[in-house]
Amino acid sequence: MRPAPLAATPSRRARAFAAALALVAVGAVAAPVRTQNVEAELVPVATAAVPGQPVTVALRLKMREGWHTYWRNPGDSGLPTTIDWKLPPGVTAGPIDWPAPHALPVGPLVNYGYEGEVLLPSTLSVAADAAPGSELAIAARADWLVCKETCIPEGADLTLALPVATAASPHPDWGAPIAATIAALPQPLAGWTASATGEGQRVRLALAPPAGAADPGKLYFFPNDEGRIEASAPQALARDGASYVLSLPVAYQLAPGFTRVAGVVSAPGGFGGANFATIDIPLAGSVVAGPKPVDAPVPAIAIPAPAGAASMSLLLAALLAFAGGAILNLMPCVLPVLSIKVLGFAAHHDSRATMRREGLAYGAGVLVTFVGLAVALLALRAAGEQLGWGFQLQSPVFVSLLAVLFFALALNLSGVFEFGQFAPASVLGWTSRNRTLDAFATGVLAVVIASPCTAPFMGAALGFALVQPAAVTIAVFVALGTGMALPYVLLAWFPTWRRALPKPGAWMIRFKQLLAFPLYATVAWLAWVLGTQIDVDAVLRLSIALIAVAFALWAWHVSRLGPARPWKLSALAALAVAVFVAGPLAATSMPAPPPARSSAPVADAAGWQGYTPARLAELSAAGPVFVDFTAAWCITCQVNKRLVLSDRDVLGAFADRKVALLRADWTRRDPDITRALAALGRNGVPVYVLYRPGREPLLLPEVLTTRTVSDALATLDGPALAQTETPR
Repeated sequence: MRPAPLAATPSRRARAFAAALALVAVGAVAAPVRTQNVEAELVPVATAAVPGQPVTVALRLKMREGWHTYWRNPGDSGLPTTIDWKLPPGVTAGPIDWPAPHALPVGPLVNYGYEGEVLLPSTLSVAADAAPGSELAIAARADWLVCKETCIPEGADLTLALPVATAASPHPDWGAPIAATIAALPQPLAGWTASATGEGQRVRLALAPPAGAADPGKLYFFPNDEGRIEASAPQALARDGASYVLSLPVAYQLAPGFTRVAGVVSAPGGFGGANFATIDIPLAGSVVAGPKPVDAPVPAIAIPAPAGAASMSLLLAALLAFAGGAILNLMPCVLPVLSIKVLGFAAHHDSRATMRREGLAYGAGVLVTFVGLAVALLALRAAGEQLGWGFQLQSPVFVSLLAVLFFALALNLSGVFEFGQFAPASVLGWTSRNRTLDAFATGVLAVVIASPCTAPFMGAALGFALVQPAAVTIAVFVALGTGMALPYVLLAWFPTWRRALPKPGAWMIRFKQLLAFPLYATVAWLAWVLGTQIDVDAVLRLSIALIAVAFALWAWHVSRLGPARPWKLSALAALAVAVFVAGPLAATSMPAPPPARSSAPVADAAGWQGYTPARLAELSAAGPVFVDFTAAWCITCQVNKRLVLSDRDVLGAFADRKVALLRADWTRRDPDITRALAALGRNGVPVYVLYRPGREPLLLPEVLTTRTVSDALATLDGPALAQTETPR
């Protein structure tokens, strides 16, 4: 039986003595510790501790509006609050007496925890020889995970000076709230008969009421332990005669040793006046792991969001997006297209007004396309899709079409054909007189072919933008487009740079042909991406289609020089072959989910393991972890992987410091990885994170060097972050 929270007062003298000590006790409660999201303190139920009698001390947590902490079983995600007591001799502490939790739906997940304010009481036993008039210096380290859109582990070192007296009275501030919390704690279900039977992927929990019991209403079961009942799956309630039967879905990550059904049952109608009751009964029959839910829950990670991820301003995000957009112009896909436009300025010697008009048209094409991309992303995310920058490259169809586009552009630069050969003379005449439209289209094309790339500074900006209101999101994308368009616009606006170029001549043709090779390399890379998304057969199909496209373009070009009909027919036949061969790729426009991954992925020769949220949670609890968020279609990712993350010295440094290595491959759409990126304030790859025990994770730049990695590893030598008090 739970000890009474307060001791009886044996005499008027003892009551007077306790009252005199009350003022001291109230002043002895340390000031609350205020973290970023929680106010925490230790509070006693009574003004003093009585020798030989238990006393209740509660951890008080008051969360910011909209934030929550967790019950003993956090549900689909989260971590329970823990208390590490540091007590004087003769004092021992019992476990937390957990108040009944609330179900907290978060998207497809269901968590168990508390919002607002919660008192977590523990019973302290005081030695019989404790000397009245002395003081118990009670201390504890409390750690909790507090979540809203992101989860931040916080903690505090708390103290409480509790006088020892022969009698005690209720604490004037906390006596009544703690007593009410204790009175409301779930008690064993009395008068009812409970049984539990395993039936494969479900547990049949039958509760038979006593005669005359009122209808308890919609029952719900909170299991005490994880890995027993799937929190996010519905619990079906039915009647079987007089019994109420809950059909509980077995967890898809079933923990071993599931032999008892223990937890809290909630009843809006009450069990004889109480809305919550505990059960702990044997499990008959047998169970097997349930099916993996759609959008399977992400196990909680005891790691905070990086500093500054949530506090970034619109101005800073816009500046980062602007810088990232400017750097996009140097990517191997975009550079050839822009170089051709710049060479066009040198070849035509247009008037300044014409150049400025084309420059502004190009910029308009870039901005309109970026705004369109932002609107598409917002619409798809509002519809429930978990998407980020480069999402279109997670579609094999888009990758295939992009490969064909780049291949055609490369053939054009190589001189195999001219785009003008496919348009009627009237259209060519109109476009030659309306080069502004051509410049606008080039801006659109530049954004399309830049989509595989994430330049430095872009990751943080886009991660911020896509969790903000629509107006802010579009503003950041406009800044990104402005950064990408501005260099070309400036070249068009201030044409004096043309004086440094040689006179137009054969060198321009050779330079144009040279620019085709980065595009050929990009096509080869896209074919490899397609292979990682589907299989080698898809690469073969794409290759045959590209050969057919090359023949069709060449044949059409030849038709302009000789007998037109046979060559045009040959070109059309080749295009038909290309469509026929590549057609099956359209059936895989939405890639299948990745295969199920084991809880302990096998490491490759370099020590890299496949990412899962559970694996990250497990490894980060044991030591530092480095995670490479990557994708086959991310050029920057592949460069960093080849030049830095595969470097022998870098891998040796990871091994020396016992850093576990995880690789999160986002080539195909993966909700777990998307959520992990969002928690880090990012929305695209590459992202490189060093998770450090007891400290916030360290985000590395998008472009890695061996020095960057070594500097990051050097931070592991620093002390863990101390808990600080911040004003609220």
